[in-house]
Amino acid sequence: MERFRMYIGGEWCAAVGGETFASMNPATGENWADIPKGDSRDVDIAVRAAHRAFTEGPWPAMTASARGMLLHRLGDLIAQNAERLADLEVRDNGKLRAEMLGQMKYLPQWFYYFGGMADKIEGAVTPIDKPGMFHYVSYEPLGVVAAIAPWNSPLLLATWKIAPALAAGNTIVVKPSEFSSASTLLLAELVEQAGVPAGVFNVVTGFGLDVGEPLVKHPLVARVAFTGSDAGGRRVYQNAAADFKRVSLELGGKSANVVFEDADLEEAAKGVLSGVFAATGQTCMAGSRLLVQRSVHDRLVQRLVELMGDARLGDPLDPSTHVGPVSTPPQLEKVLQYIDIARREGARCVLGGGRSTRPGCEKGLFVEPTIFTGVNNRMRIAQEEVFGPLLVVIPFDTEDEAVALANDTQYGLAAGVWTGDMERALTLPKRIQAGTVWVNAYRVVSYMAPFGGFKSSGIGRENGQRAIYEYLEAKSVYINPKPRIANPFVLG
Repeated sequence: MERFRMYIGGEWCAAVGGETFASMNPATGENWADIPKGDSRDVDIAVRAAHRAFTEGPWPAMTASARGMLLHRLGDLIAQNAERLADLEVRDNGKLRAEMLGQMKYLPQWFYYFGGMADKIEGAVTPIDKPGMFHYVSYEPLGVVAAIAPWNSPLLLATWKIAPALAAGNTIVVKPSEFSSASTLLLAELVEQAGVPAGVFNVVTGFGLDVGEPLVKHPLVARVAFTGSDAGGRRVYQNAAADFKRVSLELGGKSANVVFEDADLEEAAKGVLSGVFAATGQTCMAGSRLLVQRSVHDRLVQRLVELMGDARLGDPLDPSTHVGPVSTPPQLEKVLQYIDIARREGARCVLGGGRSTRPGCEKGLFVEPTIFTGVNNRMRIAQEEVFGPLLVVIPFDTEDEAVALANDTQYGLAAGVWTGDMERALTLPKRIQAGTVWVNAYRVVSYMAPFGGFKSSGIGRENGQRAIYEYLEAKSVYINPKPRIANPFVLG
């Protein structure tokens, strides 16, 4: 068992209560790490440390350029430790090492991008309509940011919050998922090595009710950035609203991947499979609803089954593995329950349909990649987020019908469109209610491009130039250089 400690106020520490919990490797079913089990006392210590670091000491006195240099240094350290970080994430959440290593090698770009932006936040002088009055707008950091990250891509999705928050001059307390805390604790080591002042970056580990809720409710927290389920986001939003904290929520999805008859079906088939099965379906943007024009429905489904028939399940550290395990025991049970629901609703299973019994998968949390046809959009399996290796296929006849089906959901995180018609490629994204629409591609993200959802998929945007303003307040300043104040009680 590897043993980890929390990072609070520049110190490595156990939980105040002395308790720990085990982290399980979902590929083997074995516990491999011991993580501190924090509670509200640890949260209070961390938030107060972050508040001190925001109000006094070297961080508030540091120039924006110096902050940017620290983030660049941190990016370099992440690049040097990408292999270690990827291995921790694979052991924690069971995703393929190739995917996790790709994420870790890409991760430094967020710190370079926002580090470069730190000293480019410019205010403005306003041509105000008051004679003799000088007016300007400045942007200032909020204070302590609470960042709550999920288990599926723990460090990537935490970084979407950490990099802009620190670049803007805030301090931060990160609460990683109890299912995947290790990589964030290793990041804290790199933050320390980079020379970030004590208290600026803190990590408190533990469970949602013990750590997450007290963190959101803490009176010294100015902003909450959360990624997780819509149910979790609703609770965070309600708790943060009690004292009007700024909030961003990146939540779930039931994203439509729409394939038209004029698409390159071979490329579309590969895009559909990578959009839902490459991450074992455990991504908020998973293209879990496949909408297919009826004229090519059977051909595309047949090709999907053929391609997935060659997929290898097994050890995510093995480079020959195509599909890894489901990450957590509760998620395994949820996926299996939805497979049962789909059958009860009358959907037809054409691939997979249960827990894997393949050699090497017996002890892990493996579910066979599963495809259901005969689905209509009113079924639970078409409306509710499963977050697993499960794809439902729904036919359509016309473009208008495809748009109506794509939008007929409470979610609006992402969507894909596969077509050879350039006019459709340009016009259809405007009609789909989703924060990200890919055309002839899927699951592409960039530190330069805003990401977030419509409807129940969230509030606010991460990434891109706008993201840093989510962590800043605009301040309006009026200066009267030659005060000649008239007596307000004398008329005429």
